[in-house]
Amino acid sequence: MLVGIASPIVVSEQHGSDARPDLVRLALPAEARAIAGVQRRAWDADSEPVGRALLGSVDLDTMAEVWHAAISRPPEARCRVLVAVADHQVVGLATTLPSPDPDSDISADGAIEEFVVDPTARRRGHGSRLIHACVDTLRADGFVRARHWLRAEDDPRRVFLSEAGWAPDGAHREIGSDEDGIRIKQVRLHTTID
Repeated sequence: MLVGIASPIVVSEQHGSDARPDLVRLALPAEARAIAGVQRRAWDADSEPVGRALLGSVDLDTMAEVWHAAISRPPEARCRVLVAVADHQVVGLATTLPSPDPDSDISADGAIEEFVVDPTARRRGHGSRLIHACVDTLRADGFVRARHWLRAEDDPRRVFLSEAGWAPDGAHREIGSDEDGIRIKQVRLHTTID
C-alpha cells in the first residue's frame, strides 16, 4: 500500500493456481541491494554510455546505499520508488516525483525518472505493469501530466511508451560531462493522466 494516498496502487497478475503473482508496489528499504543489482544489469545490457561509465566508478554497495536512502528518506512525500516483483524477486524499478524540469508546473507535472526492467525479465509484462503503476501513483499524488526523458536513440522504449499513449512534447536536452567526453541526447515524452 502506498503511504499517504487515498487508495493502494498495486498492479498484479497471477499465472496459474500455484503461481505467485507478478506485481508492482512500493519498494522496501531491504530491497535496495536487489534494486541496485537490477539497475546495474540493465545499464550493462543496454550499453548506456553514462551507465557504463558509472558502473566502473560506483560499486554495488554504494548504489544500494543510495537506493536505501531514496526509499527510506525521500526528499518529499511525492518521491516514490516502485518495484516490479515476480516470484518474490525484484525484476524492475521506477521512480516517480514532481517534474524537476524548469518549464514544469510542480503541482501539475509529475515525472518518471528511473524506469528499468531487468534484462532477464523483459517481454513478460513487467514494464507494462510498472508504467501503469507509475501513472496511477502520479495521479494519486495529484498530478495531471506525466513526463519521462529517454535517450534519443532508445527506439524500443519510445515505441513501448508510444503504444501506452505517450508522445514527444518537443523538448530535448543533452546531459553528461565534458570531462569524460560522454554526452547523451535525450527527448522528453509526456502524457495526460487526469
